[in-house]
Amino acid sequence: MGVGEFADLKLMVDWAVKAGMKMIQILPVNDTVATNTWTDSYPYAAISVFALHPIYLNLEAMGKLKSAARVRYYEAKKEELNALSEVDYEAVMEAKWSYTKELYEQEGAKLLVSKPFQQFLLANESWLPAYAMFAHLRDQNNTSDFSRWDAYHTVDQKEIAAFTRNDSPHYKAIAYYYFLQYHLDKQLKEATTYAREHGVVLKGDIPIGIYRNSVDAWVNPHLYNMDCQAGAPPDDFSATGQNWGFPTYNWEEMALDGYAWWKNRLQKMADYFDVFRIDHILGFFRIWEIPNDAVDGILGRFNPSLPYTVEDLRQQGIHFDYDRMCKPFIREYMFGQVFGDLAGHVRETFFDHQSGEVYQFKQAFDTQRKVKDYFDQLVCREPDQKEHHDFIRHKLYAMLAEVIFLEAPLSNGQAFNPRIAFHDTYSFSSLDDHTKGQLDKLYVDYFYHRHNSFWAEKALSKLPALKEATDMLICGEDLGMVPDCVPGVMDQLKILSLAIQRMPNDSSKEFWHPSDTPYFSVCSTSSHDMSTIRGWWEEDRDAIQRFYEHILGHHQHQAPYFCEPQVATEIITQHLFSPSMWAIFPIQDLLATEGPLRRENPGDERINVPANPQHYWRYRLHLATEDLIEQENFNNFLKDLITSAGRNVVY
Repeated sequence: MGVGEFADLKLMVDWAVKAGMKMIQILPVNDTVATNTWTDSYPYAAISVFALHPIYLNLEAMGKLKSAARVRYYEAKKEELNALSEVDYEAVMEAKWSYTKELYEQEGAKLLVSKPFQQFLLANESWLPAYAMFAHLRDQNNTSDFSRWDAYHTVDQKEIAAFTRNDSPHYKAIAYYYFLQYHLDKQLKEATTYAREHGVVLKGDIPIGIYRNSVDAWVNPHLYNMDCQAGAPPDDFSATGQNWGFPTYNWEEMALDGYAWWKNRLQKMADYFDVFRIDHILGFFRIWEIPNDAVDGILGRFNPSLPYTVEDLRQQGIHFDYDRMCKPFIREYMFGQVFGDLAGHVRETFFDHQSGEVYQFKQAFDTQRKVKDYFDQLVCREPDQKEHHDFIRHKLYAMLAEVIFLEAPLSNGQAFNPRIAFHDTYSFSSLDDHTKGQLDKLYVDYFYHRHNSFWAEKALSKLPALKEATDMLICGEDLGMVPDCVPGVMDQLKILSLAIQRMPNDSSKEFWHPSDTPYFSVCSTSSHDMSTIRGWWEEDRDAIQRFYEHILGHHQHQAPYFCEPQVATEIITQHLFSPSMWAIFPIQDLLATEGPLRRENPGDERINVPANPQHYWRYRLHLATEDLIEQENFNNFLKDLITSAGRNVVY
């Protein structure tokens, strides 16, 4: 119905077997229905870490409608949606809501009293009633923001039990969500069983965060720091960092019951998967935490961290001046440089003159969140001026980040964390050379040395309990700003690292050579957050030339302008011959080796753009899986590559 479904995993297994592959890795599949708009397409913002997403239901496998007219309607809808080159999230969901509600009216009563359903209900009673109640209240209130649910803005287990009793007036509406989850569980388990029977394992994906307006936050708010936002510091994906908007974990509270929430989550995943990927495993060492009044990740800090006291700074030869180093550094000369012809308008609208060259933000605009709210309203009133307003908005965000230090929470002005990338600020460039030198030493200490043993200890207090919860193989996504302690801890716990060729964990290298990857790793050409190898090949000619010479070994040869099938084959082959336990490839990169099968435009192959928080996740494979299975030459070609690398040998 216009999107891949759990039942289609069986076809993917058939293709994997033909091509000699042993694993299928998928993105998160938990329910993300928060707004009933396309923004719910983002799979890392689940409203429940246990419930599966209704979009993956195969409707025909659930049951057939008795009305011939309605069957014809949905057949036509299926044909219409399947003809699209991309997923129309809202249209697909509308069709599936409609069909499942009709089927529920027709078959629901009979299913709810059946023995298989009662067994499912009993096995999932720890999370299913709360989820169904949450989904029902979301629909009733037209929002998943439970703070706006009046009497139900908070909830306890007694209220959940009363609301979801089978003699409750809400029960029919509640049980609709039981009905959906029963079929989702059944269909995914059938795919899992089919895969295992054919020697293929499924690899799942665990997002590091939970959605702020989720059933998990509603039922157990004490397990999360709801007054903060998780994200990532500046990296190759975003120069201003990433703000995911998720609350951070209250690890101290989670530790009190032995991380039961995490164990339950993993044990549920083990129903479907034999391997799982921990998204941003660095979050178990430390998370990048952003205050709620900030928008850009660049104003975040590590949590936990070891901030510097004023005395620490003094002993390192730094004269600490709170106003100079912790408040935005705004001087007269900056307006023209930053805003050009708009300098006068911006200065008068958003700033107060303090003295001499010194300005400060007006109270109405003294946080990024206030600026965001102001411009959001302005863009609503003047949508044709969006580009103009966004230009000013983002420049103001940058000026609010003109600080050297960020005050540590609960420190009463006595402890401070250096702002990441403060070297790029006007504030830093205006300091004397001695202070710059001392701050630079402190920066290197803070971001690369100070926390290593501290963060290793934090990770080792959590990860062993999670590892012991199931028999699943664990792979950690450890890209980004990786502390020195991470590889040792992951190796000690036998958690596989991730080796993406163009994002080496060793900062002294521009690229991984696959032959250098460790055994306890997954090597890959790309991830869903990147362009595919074909797209990457056209992004930076100088980098590609270096890659072509030093990694592929074509010294003194000009790299082809496009990533031709032979080049893609060389890259895939290198990975297959690597020491990594697993070599896993985006399907787009495998198809890149076969000219007639790959998409014409490499830009159409990309799944996500992390720098865009409003990205629409709608990528859809341009080939039917049934047709892919019939590509004998291509499948034999892949199988021969895998065989030549020795990766289909049992040992």
